Amino acid sequence: MPTPSEALSALGLVLPPAPKPVASYVPFARSGNLVWVSGQLPFRDGALAATGPVPSVCSIESAQQAARQCALNALAVAADAAGGLDMIECVLRVGVFVQSDAGFTEQPKVANGASDLLQQVFGEAGRHARAAVGNIALPLGASVEVELLVQVR
Repeated sequence: MPTPSEALSALGLVLPPAPKPVASYVPFARSGNLVWVSGQLPFRDGALAATGPVPSVCSIESAQQAARQCALNALAVAADAAGGLDMIECVLRVGVFVQSDAGFTEQPKVANGASDLLQQVFGEAGRHARAAVGNIALPLGASVEVELLVQVR
């Protein structure tokens, strides 16, 4: 079985630099072998990859890709906290927030963008509990935000 960093590389991905907080909070909190990663937006190369409500402004497919980017950013923060990606033992919980149009009910489909990436990187250790929640707005107008709880070595 490949290590998480090998699996990430096989997907053609690299961890970005851990994003800096956009307000008054820390990027993660650690207690023992648990790391809570603050909500991450879909920043890619310093710009938001998706903004606006789903599905009227941001398509479901674009929102799934944004959730994937959020998860990648969250992994970068978790790896910093753990001392490297391969020091993350498992993903325990994922929270996905989707800026949604009234009546939109497919938040779980959007959240799969994050969940699928985590399972591809960690295998069975990437399977997790999850909440997928619709919101009227998210910070900076982002379409998606993802938070993580991971167990580290």
